[in-house]
Amino acid sequence: MAGKYHIVLTTCPTPESAEILANALVDRGLAGCVNVLPAMRSIYYWKGKRESGEEHLLLIKSRAEAYPDIESIIRETHPYELPEIIAVSIDAGLDAYLSWIDGAKERYRA
Repeated sequence: MAGKYHIVLTTCPTPESAEILANALVDRGLAGCVNVLPAMRSIYYWKGKRESGEEHLLLIKSRAEAYPDIESIIRETHPYELPEIIAVSIDAGLDAYLSWIDGAKERYRA
């Protein structure tokens, strides 16, 4: 099963923008589950200046084949000029849970 599933990471500046994105991905059957973590502080350089801000991390559990559509939706709906979009391959996991992720596509069609 290695490489068949991903966790896609992205951050949003507000709980509302995170919820909108999470709902869009789940409602379209692209993610089995999206965890929206509570506020955290991010420190980074942007356009030559050190920035610091509150963000909400999304953990998007999906099939690897859904990545292009996930990236597209994030880019279309995200408020940032350059959103964080990082996919990490899931090399192992509970078979029943990974099968449940597979079912996201079918749940969407229902």
